[in-house]
Amino acid sequence: MRHIVIELHTDAPAKPAAGEPCTGCGVCCALETCPLGRLRFLQRRGPCPALRWSADEMRYHCSLLRAPAEHFPALPAAFAPLASRLAARWISAGSGCDCDADVQS
Repeated sequence: MRHIVIELHTDAPAKPAAGEPCTGCGVCCALETCPLGRLRFLQRRGPCPALRWSADEMRYHCSLLRAPAEHFPALPAAFAPLASRLAARWISAGSGCDCDADVQS
């Protein structure tokens, strides 16, 4: 068994069980970079540069999905909604937790 130490915000929500709705815990993106992030940042392992903490919502978000222009400056503003939808589809947002990491505090 391989052990990896990741650092997350102390107020981050607990990681849900695989298949449960996403809580925004950030574990998945801190461990590996999704396919879209791999293309954009040219890295496989985390933490993903697009992982952002939201103090207002007390959870993590993907800025490739929430603010695509931040990572693609040449993206015309009119295409940002489409880029967000494509990012959501590519990272399977809304389909539940797909991270099977065993998390210990």
